[in-house]
Amino acid sequence: MSKASVVIPALNEEEPIAGVVRECLATGVPAEVIVVDNGSTDRTAERAREAGARVITAPRGYGRACAAGARGVSAECDIVVFLDGDGSDVPAFIPQMVEPIARGTHDFVIGSRTRGKREPGSMNFQQVLSGRIAGWMLRLLYGVRYSDMCPFRAIRRDALEKLGMREETYGWNLEMQMKAARAGLRILEIPVDHRRRAGGESKVSGTLRGTFVAGARIIATLVRVALA
Repeated sequence: MSKASVVIPALNEEEPIAGVVRECLATGVPAEVIVVDNGSTDRTAERAREAGARVITAPRGYGRACAAGARGVSAECDIVVFLDGDGSDVPAFIPQMVEPIARGTHDFVIGSRTRGKREPGSMNFQQVLSGRIAGWMLRLLYGVRYSDMCPFRAIRRDALEKLGMREETYGWNLEMQMKAARAGLRILEIPVDHRRRAGGESKVSGTLRGTFVAGARIIATLVRVALA
């Protein structure tokens, strides 16, 4: 029987992280929840452990955190679920993410916030637009339909290892989607609900600078992977 591990990259998520971990465990799906402390200066790691997560550390960088979490998955787990630690993703959808992979019909399942129910203020215009533009470009490049670059996703562990992920920052999600399409993985996109973050400040969309930096990394990733 397939077993899933949930990986949660987290940077200064002291307020929401315990609730996120508990929501994940409450689904009864994951064999473990791994929180990757990405250089927090608050009590993120402590709160995560108290809630039942295993905590590992990684240098600053969203992609570095995701990669470290994937490397830390227990040997018996063959499905890896990624979601953010700010409380915006809804762990109740984990069973729907994992089931197609466990059943053997798909290799990679990604959530679409734009197709699901979005709490007002949970996504800004730039996030919605960038997801649609990236989806349009990936359809032209690979013939695969994506409507979002949602961080909430599940993938077969062996398939992830074969992708050869390199991106260390915010381009990680796009790189995975591009390489999954190029590798011919069986991809499924499902609608997922999305909430306003439960605490802290967004590292991507909270400031104009954050939005610009993340956008630049995503564009660089798109060009690098497309030309590879």
